[in-house]
Amino acid sequence: MKNPSKPILLVEDDQIDTMTVIRALKELHVTNRVEHVENGEAAVDYLNNPAKDRPCLILLDLNMPVMGGIEFLQVVKHDAALRRIPVVVLTTSEEQQDKVASFDLGVAGYIRKPVDYRQFVEAVRSIDAYWTLSELPQ
Repeated sequence: MKNPSKPILLVEDDQIDTMTVIRALKELHVTNRVEHVENGEAAVDYLNNPAKDRPCLILLDLNMPVMGGIEFLQVVKHDAALRRIPVVVLTTSEEQQDKVASFDLGVAGYIRKPVDYRQFVEAVRSIDAYWTLSELPQ
């Protein structure tokens, strides 16, 4: 990622998927630390905590307990202080309504989690390449 001093916020309730994302980022030599929370409510709390660093990117699962990804997006993308943080949905959902709702709420990308690990690494490589090249507002 462009700013290695800023964390990546991973919002994911599945421990295996969490370990897979972290492993893929390490394999790609992404040096940003990963801050992990297990649902949208915990992610909102993280983002509103002044003691926490603002992430350079949020990787968001959609299907989570307590507060799912769409609900999280509704909160974050309507908050002037948070809405410019790029969010990439990384999910197993194939539902067209989830894609439409995600983009309507301003996500930067929507990627279905590949089952094959090598394909998963390539998906994460694409995310890293894009956010390394992108110019983001300060």
